[in-house]
Amino acid sequence: MKLSKLFPMLTVCCLLSGFLIGCAERESEDIHREETPAVSATKVKQQDLEEYLYYSGDIEAEDEALVYSKVSGKLLKNEVQEGDLVEKDQTLALVDRDEIGYEFEFAPVASPIEGTVGRAYLDKGAQVNLNTPIALIVNIDEVSVKIDVTEKDLPKVVKGQMGQVKVDAYPAETFQGRVSKVSPVIDLDTRTAPVWISIDNSGHKLKPGMFARIKLAVGKHRGVLVILRDAIIGEDSQRYVFIVKENQAYKRKITLGLQSEDKFQVLNGLSLGETVIIMAPSDLKDGHKVRVVEEVQQ
Repeated sequence: MKLSKLFPMLTVCCLLSGFLIGCAERESEDIHREETPAVSATKVKQQDLEEYLYYSGDIEAEDEALVYSKVSGKLLKNEVQEGDLVEKDQTLALVDRDEIGYEFEFAPVASPIEGTVGRAYLDKGAQVNLNTPIALIVNIDEVSVKIDVTEKDLPKVVKGQMGQVKVDAYPAETFQGRVSKVSPVIDLDTRTAPVWISIDNSGHKLKPGMFARIKLAVGKHRGVLVILRDAIIGEDSQRYVFIVKENQAYKRKITLGLQSEDKFQVLNGLSLGETVIIMAPSDLKDGHKVRVVEEVQQ
């Protein structure tokens, strides 16, 4: 074969060989990239952390009275209905004494407090005895929630402390509460003490019997090491994280302190500025290669 024809063919072969080698290298890189899990990570930071206590309980009227008749007889009529506002000493119902051979004026049943009629228990003509409740009157201008605080948390709770109250009926609304009473006595069976949270309810949105969740702010810890909750892995009673160093993941045992919302204080096991994986893959092992594709701010 003439040299003039050989050189072009050699050139084409070299180019084709280079192209194939380049494709193979890129394919190898792509396969390696696919085998290396992509992860999100965040830095261990130093922040001020607010400490909260979380409890729950039922809404109660601040003041309520179960009203009875002072005489026996039959209920002549109810003067009020459930939901009505009443004044102190206002007549709620009239009772017709049923003593044969005597005539009496109808006996009024009066409210001992100002408030709202929560229940009217009897219908007209019902038999009334001295132990038969006629009505329930509640004053809900202010309501309260009784929570049972553990012995461990009790020293952190003091009268006058502010808290946030949430109820399912108003999921987008937060009500402000205040610690109004702290019992000095701990129950020996439950190792808890009752604490009352008072809440202004001038709009009467909160009703007795509603389930409430309480968040009490009990202190601020300044300049502590903090990581996000999603970085923490739980195994038995131990807590771990995966840190990233030179594109490799290393499992690290940690000790946690207080929790505030989605953040935890780290007492030991991590240092300021270390990179911690968020929501580590379930099959990630100590020493595995990883690619950090996103850094999450906290």
